[in-house]
This record gives sequence, structure tokens and C-alpha cells, in this order.
Amino acid sequence: MRLPRRVPWANISELDQLCSWVFMDEGDLEAKRFAINRLSAWRAVTALPHALESTLSILTARLLDTSETPQNSSWLSLRQNYAAAIIRMVNGLVDPLQAGAYARSIASIAAQLGLPSWLVELRHAATHEDLPSLEMLREAARESLTWLLHNYFLPTINPSAPRPSTAPPLRPVTPLLKQYKTLLKLVTRDASLRKQHQPDIDAIMRDVERWLAEAKLAADFAADAYGWDTIDGNDIEQEDPREKWALERFCDALVGKGALVSLSQKKRTLPSDEFVPPHSSLALWTPLLAHTQTYHPTFPSVLTTRIMENILYEPPNTGFDMDVVSFEVDDSQNDPSYHLALAKWAAWVIKTYDHGQENGELSLRKNLIVLLASTLAPGKTEGVKKIEVLAALLRAVTSGFAELQKASDMLLSATCPMQLQNWDAGDLTVMNERLHSLMSLDDGSHKYMDDPDSAPTTSLPAQGSDIGEWRLLDHQSGWKSCPIGVYYSHQPAFDSDIV
Repeated sequence: MRLPRRVPWANISELDQLCSWVFMDEGDLEAKRFAINRLSAWRAVTALPHALESTLSILTARLLDTSETPQNSSWLSLRQNYAAAIIRMVNGLVDPLQAGAYARSIASIAAQLGLPSWLVELRHAATHEDLPSLEMLREAARESLTWLLHNYFLPTINPSAPRPSTAPPLRPVTPLLKQYKTLLKLVTRDASLRKQHQPDIDAIMRDVERWLAEAKLAADFAADAYGWDTIDGNDIEQEDPREKWALERFCDALVGKGALVSLSQKKRTLPSDEFVPPHSSLALWTPLLAHTQTYHPTFPSVLTTRIMENILYEPPNTGFDMDVVSFEVDDSQNDPSYHLALAKWAAWVIKTYDHGQENGELSLRKNLIVLLASTLAPGKTEGVKKIEVLAALLRAVTSGFAELQKASDMLLSATCPMQLQNWDAGDLTVMNERLHSLMSLDDGSHKYMDDPDSAPTTSLPAQGSDIGEWRLLDHQSGWKSCPIGVYYSHQPAFDSDIV
């Protein structure tokens, strides 16, 4: 649940009035004093959002610049006031967004915010070089106030108004994953090359983290896209929706063909007794998955959710083809091996990263079981085409947990008993006992003594005859399944060789 946000104004009309004082008439010094007094009064009551704090600093510097003619000795103090206000504004915008494991350049973050690049350069010069000229600082102050008007005041006063689309589009993550895959293939095939390519692999890991930071900033969640929902610099919500959005875009690229799931169908369906991805895929992708989970604890949950959505809901375009960039509709929904491979990855993630119940929430395993149970419940039809994949996944995630396994067996037997029944020695014993009990009974042929023509043409073998027993047949015995009635047989109706 989103918590209430504390703001310094009593109602939005107060902020609207402040905005008119600041921006209505640049030459109205009296209005600027009203704005400074109002902001100072608010700051005495509560901490100001960074945008308002920057507005107060810039207005104070401009009022000192225009209210009186400064002497030669005060030119330096004016330049310092302007420079300090601009430096604090840029730093206050950029620093909260340095949330990734690796630092990003201030210029790249400012570009995503739509902040003019020359303000970043001026900030660097004022911090590390000679102070810029007074004229340049005055222009920077005007540009900064204009940016605050369009990116803070107007969206806050009128949240329904469209935000300015000055930020560049988010760069694709697919090329980074392709580079990572190429390097990992080299080092997994020849371990002697790992030391040579390890710096390149580390660099790609850092680039992935930077991409996730860029994606968090690109997530446009209405008025809080620039972090205006924070006053003290800390998130007011425990869960960051922007990080979740960024991880979802990253997971969409991972679950596409060519990433976690190989492009070659032969490599997806390697014979294995365990419900796990192929060893070659694990060797390629587990370093990246472990690295991402270290810095983003919610990554396993997001990944399993996106995998299940991909299997269940068949999005029109799941593809982030690693070798061919295409905008055509992906045919993954018609590829059972693709969904089976994704299900194996979901089971592996659960087995690797599930740590039980945390913070009062269900574990990854239980969340996935609840989703599968709701899909496989009797009467549901959404996942009928993929019921075998979903059933195999449910058996895999409940294996080793007696209560969960018992519940899943009951669910699967009610959902598709004929497809999911596995015969074992105990079942054969019961069937053979029933068969011998049936054979020991009188066949009832005396009922037809008066009218032999009405007797059935087939009957049970006489008691004591060699009736054989039920036995299991597999592909090695030459038996093949076929619809009932396809092949005609002269054997008795209760032939013990027919299962």
C-alpha cells in the first residue's frame, strides 16, 4: 500500500500561487520576495523537496543580483551564490539516481532526465575549475528555473497533464546479452581463456547494472518519475516500482529464444532424469543470474513471474532473438520444447533461490504452486494446450515436500487422470489379483444352455487355463500406442498382453 506523502503546502492552490510568483513576471521583484518568504516559512515547518529547495536558492541569488548594484568586492560572492545553487540542484537530481552497483556518469543520468547538458558541464567547471562568468551563471539560473517549471511545478499542480518527452529512449539490452553469451561460450569451451576474458566479462556485468539503472529512470510512473515523491532523499515505499519495471524488461530479454532458451531445439531437450535446464545453458547463464540476484534481491521472483506469464498467456511477441533482430511475431506459442525449457528454468530458480517465508510473504515455491494450482484446477481451460508442461513443473517444485506433493498429486489426478497416471509394480499387483479373482468365477455359460445361439461368441477362459498376467510394455518391447479400434486382433477380449 502506498503511504501518504507529506508536503509543505496545505492545498495545491498554495503551490499554484507560489508558481505564479516565481514565473509570472521575471522583473517583478516583489513577487520574488513573496516566493522566497513563502518557501522560507515552509522550510521552517518541514523539509522541502529538492525542487523547491533549488528554487529557493536560485531565487535568493537572483534577488541579490537585481535588488542593488553590487560593488566590485561582491562580484565574486554573486558568482559563488549562483554556482552553489546550480551545483546543488544538479547534484540533488543526479545523486538519488545513483542506485546501481556501479556508478554512472552524471551526463548520462542528466540526459535521461532531460536536463540540458551544458548545465552539467557548468556544474563541473564551477566545482573543479575556475568559476564561470556572471553572465553565464545568470543564464544557467534562468534555464534551471525553466526546467523546474516544466518538470516539477506544472506536473505537480496538474498531474493529468502529459509530461515532457525530452528523455532519450531506453537502449536495448539484447546486444549486451549477446556479447555476454559470446564471451561465456569461449571460456566454457576453453577454461584457459577465462583469465584473458574475465575483464571483458566483468565489464559486461557492469554494463548490465548500468542498463538496469537507466531502465529504472526510464520507467515513467506519473509524477514520481524524477523522484519528486521523496523529501528526505529516501523512498517512502519499501518496494520500488521502477526497479520492478526495469527487472521485468530485463527478464523479457532473458526468456526470449536465444538467451536462457537455446535457439536449437535439439539443445533444449537433452535426455535427463532431472527437471533442470541443460548443463551447457547453466554454465552460460548462472554467473549473470547470480550477479543480478546479488544486487537485486527481487530478481528471482520477477524472473519466475515473467516465465509463467510467457507460458500461460502467450504474449504476441516474446522474442528478443539473440542472433537476428526481428519485429515479426514470435512463434514460441507453437513450440512445446520452448515452454518446457522455460519451465525447467523456473524450477531451477525456485530450487536455487527459494529461502522459505520472508517478511510474512509466501516463498517463491509457494507463490508458483498457487499460480499453477489456479491454472490446473478442474474446469480451467487457459492452459489446456500446455498442461503436460505445467504438470511436470508442478511435480518438480513439489518434489521432496510431502504435504505439497500429496496436494499436487490430488490436483493432477483430478485434472487429467489418464495422461498423468504412472503405472508401477504395486498397480500391477492389484490388477493381477483382480484378474485372478475374475477368472476364478464361473463364466455363467449355463445360462445359455436352452438357447446356445444366444450365447456370446467370446467368454472368459476356463478356470485353470493359462491366462497369464498383466505386464507393462514400453517402446523397447516394440509396443506403440494407438487409438482403440485401429488394429483388429483375434485375441480374446481379456488378452493379458493388451494393456
